[in-house]
Amino acid sequence: MIAGFEEPTSGEIRLQGASIQHLKPYQRNVSTVFQNYALFPHLTVQQNIEFGLRRRAENHIEKRVDAILDLVQLSGKKARYPSEISGGERQRVALARSLVLTPDVLLLDEPLSALDPNLRKQVRAELKNLQRKVGITFLFVTHDQEEALSVSDRLGVMSAGKLQQVGTPEEVYLRPQTRFVASFLGGLNWIDDVGVRPEATRIAKQNPDGAARSRAATVVQSTFLGNCVHVEARLDNGQTVVAEVSRLNGTFAAAEPVYIWWRPDDELAFK
Repeated sequence: MIAGFEEPTSGEIRLQGASIQHLKPYQRNVSTVFQNYALFPHLTVQQNIEFGLRRRAENHIEKRVDAILDLVQLSGKKARYPSEISGGERQRVALARSLVLTPDVLLLDEPLSALDPNLRKQVRAELKNLQRKVGITFLFVTHDQEEALSVSDRLGVMSAGKLQQVGTPEEVYLRPQTRFVASFLGGLNWIDDVGVRPEATRIAKQNPDGAARSRAATVVQSTFLGNCVHVEARLDNGQTVVAEVSRLNGTFAAAEPVYIWWRPDDELAFK
């Protein structure tokens, strides 16, 4: 709807204080980076990036393209074709092609989904640094919760076409307003109608003293994940919970009796 590809059924879309509903997509100062990048295979990197500028008959095209190529670290590959560069480099070309138009808002439609997991983490860090450098608002759509938390200054969680909550990543993750938001943004154990994140769920072989809340449980299995261990345990009422613990905290064997515990201030409760 912001790009102009869909019509809103109600409400108003304002950009820089002005309504843009009446404008055609090409009349809006908005650029989109699509999920599949939509590069022209028969054009070089440079020709792809300058395509929009030439359609607008802009001035100083070569200088602007050279500057954006330098920004995305592709200066040495401007004569290559999309088939001759890597997936991460194609993603940067798509970004450069949009950024060179200096839009008010850059729309990114799951731009990292085509990359392998390791490259994805690298490119999302580059993307955040790039946004800081150019100062353009990025509106980034993703179904990857970790990706959303890592790149955002402000995060909105949508369900069935409605915004459920908007805030900083810390606010939305640590103080979710609904069960949907709490469950969507990460793992969650529900214990007596109270939500506790796996990283806030502790496990011990002795019942902890003090103000902690605890439940007797039996270990079902442990899964080693390198930087941590996920211990799945079954409470006496049959409910299964997962505790994310350090690999330095010892081992827990299947069928071993344990106590699951957490602190009251780690609870997520909803009306």
